[in-house]
Amino acid sequence: MNHPDYNGVENLSFGDREPFVISGPGEYEIKNIFIKGIPSESKVGGPGSVNTIYTLNVDKMNICFLGALSSKTLPAESREAIDNVDILFVPIGGVSGLSPADAYGVAVSIEPKVIIPMDYEDDAPLKKFLKEGGAEKTEALDKLTVKSKDIEGKEGEIIVLTPSL
Repeated sequence: MNHPDYNGVENLSFGDREPFVISGPGEYEIKNIFIKGIPSESKVGGPGSVNTIYTLNVDKMNICFLGALSSKTLPAESREAIDNVDILFVPIGGVSGLSPADAYGVAVSIEPKVIIPMDYEDDAPLKKFLKEGGAEKTEALDKLTVKSKDIEGKEGEIIVLTPSL
């Protein structure tokens, strides 16, 4: 999303190296990583703001990042473009306005193998989200390393990552 709370591209340059910037809906490829940007709505930035849902195919895994999604239902064309998600990043209460219950509903409708909640300012939305998913005892991980064989057979498992600033 092209909004100061979500777009940190200015922090990515390193010396003379410039990042490959993906700035909205469309199809992209870089170094055998295939990326698809799918438009969706967001309340962040005011009415009519466009959020981009990104799907990435990396090392035979399909990763979906919902960004600042504000709608508890995905339009049919967006839903069709999101297929066979292995790992899903879902906003659960930040400024996007998606409640933890609605976020969980969106997540399970996509049927990912792993769900990673994001975009929350304190533990209250996280606790509600974990309760919705029956995963109240889930402990946060400082780091997650995943290979496709690690997620085989999983169905909607919630993994919490320790937020970093």
